[in-house]
Amino acid sequence: MSNIYIAGIAMTVFGRHLERSLHDLAGEALKGALRDAGCTTDDLGIAYYAGMTNGPLQGQISIPGQVVLSKIGVHSIPIFNVENACASGSSAVHLAVQSLKAGSADVALALGAEKMNIPDKAKAFALFEGGWDVSRAEENYRTLVKMGEGVAVPEGSTSERPYSRFMDIYAAMCRFHMKTFGTTQRQIAAVSAKNHGHSVHNPNSQFRQPFTVEEILAAPPITYPITLPMCAPLSDGAAAAILCTEEGLKRIGADRKRCIRVAASVIQSFSHRPLEKPELHVGRRAADLAYETAGLGPGDMQVAEVHDASAMGEIIQAENLRLVPLGEGGPAAERGDFTLGGRIPVNTSGGLQSKGHPLGATGIGQLYELVTQLRGEAGARQVVGARHAIQENGGGLQGIEEAALAIHILSK
Repeated sequence: MSNIYIAGIAMTVFGRHLERSLHDLAGEALKGALRDAGCTTDDLGIAYYAGMTNGPLQGQISIPGQVVLSKIGVHSIPIFNVENACASGSSAVHLAVQSLKAGSADVALALGAEKMNIPDKAKAFALFEGGWDVSRAEENYRTLVKMGEGVAVPEGSTSERPYSRFMDIYAAMCRFHMKTFGTTQRQIAAVSAKNHGHSVHNPNSQFRQPFTVEEILAAPPITYPITLPMCAPLSDGAAAAILCTEEGLKRIGADRKRCIRVAASVIQSFSHRPLEKPELHVGRRAADLAYETAGLGPGDMQVAEVHDASAMGEIIQAENLRLVPLGEGGPAAERGDFTLGGRIPVNTSGGLQSKGHPLGATGIGQLYELVTQLRGEAGARQVVGARHAIQENGGGLQGIEEAALAIHILSK
C-alpha cells in the first residue's frame, strides 16, 4: 500500500473567539493547510469534518460538515461527518488515511472545528454528559467515582462552584492511581506546571501563563486532587490537515522535505477489562498495535502529544504508550523527564490544559504540533533532532476507560 503523508497542516489560535463564526475559524484553518501543502480546494478528492458541538450548541444537525465546508469553498466531493467524542479529529485523520490507502482519492482533507464558548455555559458543560451511555448515566457515575475510594479527601479541596461531573471521574482516576502506584498530588501538579510552561512558547495556545508547582497546588480546587490549572478549558478553534498518497504529492507538487509520513494510524475502542488490569487499557492496546504497524518502539519516540483533559491523563497515557513503566509516570514527571530538554518531551504544545480543547479540532491540533516538531519549525519549544513522534487522543467513556482512542505515529 502507498505511504501516506501529511503535506499541509494548520490550526487557529485556540481560545475564546466570541465574535467569530464557526465557518470563519474553519476557513482560517483550511486556508492555512492548503497554503502549507501548496494546493487548492480543487485538488481535494475527499473530506472528513469533525465536530461535536454543531448540533447541541448551534442547532446544526445532520450535515454540519457540508454546511461549514460549503461556506469555505469545499464542495462537489464526498464529505463525511465524523463524531467520535474528543477523538473526533483524530478519527477524521484516520478515515482520511484509510480512504487514501483504499484508492478513493489521492488528496484528502481532515478538518475539525468547534465553537464551545456560548452565553449559556451550563449548556456547554452539559454536552459532556453525552459522552457515555446516557441510559445508565447514574450507574456509570457511581461505578466510576468508586475508583477513588480509599484516598482521604482533604477538607476544602472541592469547589463550591458547578463543574462537569466528568471532573469527579477524572479525580477518581487520579485517586485510583495514587492508591495503586503511590502517585502524589505534587507529581500531578508537576505535569500541569510543565505544560503551562511549554505553552508560553506556543503562539496558538489558549493560555500562555507559566505556573510553578506551588501555584498549581494553591490554585482554586475542583475536586481533590485536581485544581483549576490542571484542567482543560472550554475552547473555540479549528485545525485542518491535507493528507496525500505518493501520487497526490506529485500531482500537487508538494515540497517533499516538509511532508511528514504517517507511519501508523490506529483507532481502538474500550474493552470490558477489570479495573485491576491497567496493562489491558485501551490506550496500551492501541499503542502496541501502532508500534507494530510502524515497525518502531517506544524508545524510538522523541516527542509525544497526549490527551490531558486533566493533568492525570498525561501520566496515565505516558504509561500506556510505554514511555515509562506502569506507575512511573508521576515520578518521571516530577524528575522532568517529560519536560523540554528531558528524556522524552510530552505535550510541548502546552497540552489540552494550556493549548485548549476544542473537541473536534483537538486531535488535529496535536498532530499540528508534532508535524511542526518533525519539520524543525517549533522555535523555542523545539525538540532537537526529533525524527519520530507519537500522538494519543481519547474520547468518551465506556466501562472504565475511553470509548474511542486514537494513536498516530509520525516519521520525518
